[in-house]
Amino acid sequence: MLDVRRLRLLRELKIRGTLAEVAEALQYSPSSVSQQLALLEKEVGVELLRKTGRRVQLTPQAEVLVAHTAQLLETMEQAEADLAASLTTVTGTVRIAVFQSAALALMPDTLSRMATVYPEVRIEMTQREPETALHETWARDFDLVIAEQYPGHAAPRYPELDRIRLTTDAIRLAVPPEAAGQQPITSLEDTAELAWVMEPRGAASRHWAEQACRSAGFEPDVRFETADLQAQIRLIESGNAVALMPDLVWTGRGTSAQLLQLPGDPHRTIFTSVRRSSAQRPAILAARETLAITAESVANAEDGG
Repeated sequence: MLDVRRLRLLRELKIRGTLAEVAEALQYSPSSVSQQLALLEKEVGVELLRKTGRRVQLTPQAEVLVAHTAQLLETMEQAEADLAASLTTVTGTVRIAVFQSAALALMPDTLSRMATVYPEVRIEMTQREPETALHETWARDFDLVIAEQYPGHAAPRYPELDRIRLTTDAIRLAVPPEAAGQQPITSLEDTAELAWVMEPRGAASRHWAEQACRSAGFEPDVRFETADLQAQIRLIESGNAVALMPDLVWTGRGTSAQLLQLPGDPHRTIFTSVRRSSAQRPAILAARETLAITAESVANAEDGG
């Protein structure tokens, strides 16, 4: 009988590309990973890995095993979910990956509600960019991801992951407070000569913001790059930059910045994803339900409800 742990190492190598990355992800030493894969080759009696320079490449026979391993892991995860569902108490750990504005706006109240209603569930939270987090949830580094999708910019799809809409928020032009003697800013076109702050290249928000500016007839002068939205807010409020910001970043705080509606009233969609094989695990269902309650509460507060 094949060793499931060794099969998983082979699948991890397919996902991550190098023995060092597999070792780091699973907290093994690279030599231990190599030894276990060598033992797996002996078990199956065929070559699984070929060296190509400093990397290793999976053989066609290894690819066959990886495909079956994925199915096996899904079946085992479904069995664990069914076992947990048979218990009367909701327990376990839920590892959540979340981007910054959702972490600030949604997670504090969610964690408080979970601690009150589901005290035996342990929530572990890590900040990640959504596209990276989706891949890492598929790879089993996380159990649940809170991700975002900007208009016309589709987030990556993984067949093994489901997707449930959590909430939406408007994207607005955030500009500094009006100052005496300065020309008021009333539209996106008015910012063509101003300094911009955006997230680093590769972020969905950066791509969307650049396209919005180009559609308005200019190339934005991006003088400041930071993934820290609190730093972006400080630059805007201090009069040093303008930005396109989703409403969720203002949750629970006032601002001296002016927030201007954009043509077409664009909205960002925020959603959760989990592996389908674990979607019915009670702890994950509880976390999703609690996130939905928090998101609705935030939306009602913004609407004045």
